[in-house]
Amino acid sequence: MLHGACVADEPERCGPRMRAAELKSLAREVGIDVIGAAPAAPYERTKAAIAERRRRGLFADMHFTMARPEVSCNPHHLFDGARTVISAALCYFDAGESPAEGEAKLPRYAWRDRYQDLRARLDQLGRRLGGDYRVLVDDNDHVDREGAARAGVGFYGKNTMLITERFGSWVVLGTLVTTGEVEPSDPLELDCGECSLCIDACPTRALDEPGTLDANRCLSYWTQSRKQIPEAYAQELDNQVYGCDICQEVCPWNRPIERERSGAPAPAGAEATISLRAWLEADAADLRARYDHLYFPRNDARFLKRNAIVVAGNVGDDALVPLLERHASTADPVLQEPAKASLARLRGKRPGKTA
Repeated sequence: MLHGACVADEPERCGPRMRAAELKSLAREVGIDVIGAAPAAPYERTKAAIAERRRRGLFADMHFTMARPEVSCNPHHLFDGARTVISAALCYFDAGESPAEGEAKLPRYAWRDRYQDLRARLDQLGRRLGGDYRVLVDDNDHVDREGAARAGVGFYGKNTMLITERFGSWVVLGTLVTTGEVEPSDPLELDCGECSLCIDACPTRALDEPGTLDANRCLSYWTQSRKQIPEAYAQELDNQVYGCDICQEVCPWNRPIERERSGAPAPAGAEATISLRAWLEADAADLRARYDHLYFPRNDARFLKRNAIVVAGNVGDDALVPLLERHASTADPVLQEPAKASLARLRGKRPGKTA
């Protein structure tokens, strides 16, 4: 949706060119952690990289910003008169408790909806800037990592994440495309150096090619896939019911913000862990309503229940066995097949006992 009143034939209504320092000051006022700007120009190298990785099958069946690179890699397609791409980051790192018995963990970005927070703050910033603008947060129409790298918000890590200087990769990204002119920010001249901790830590070797993710091997991908999770990946999920933070948990760039916030209580409403029993017993419609800020195939929360079934086979809580048996006897293949696999996994862990 476009906002504002600037029109191409009345450039004086777009306001004068804003300096980078002024933009940063405005960002602090509206609660944005990192901000930068770059001219609205096509992302030709990113478009070519998407085509090459698609040819190699590295996206599996994911779509997102890769679906229409002719749009997502060209800010001019977002609306007529776009001059500047303003990229922003909002830190989402919170300290939290580890899962207790019968619980599983969510990735940190899912503890609370920071995407919605950033969307509202970028809209507020757009109103302060004046002119026509469009806010894009978690939106398939724009490759936000490339915009953020060009604007000096962060740099690409070997784990493909956008890494900021102060907050590491514990950030959600968003974009404000505007008809106004803003002084460009310098890209960061930083990289991961010789560090390969994320590559070494990935249990499924999804990052063996530094800077390139093989989605076919990515645990996060499998928790969001409509296909059944292969047994090898199901076991590697351990107690992760959705997403995966492994490559971020080992990243040295993330240590400063982790230390800074380690003693702070998690904000109200933040959900670090979930009850596997609650997910296994929940109605899919209730799960969908509660977790509508997460992506799951076809907006069908049975896939969240599927994930809980898989994890229940990893954590070894005997109290969950009756629920697994119930799902194993259902006619729904989305739930039946992983339930049978989880029960078999539990039997393998308990020689001489019937799961």
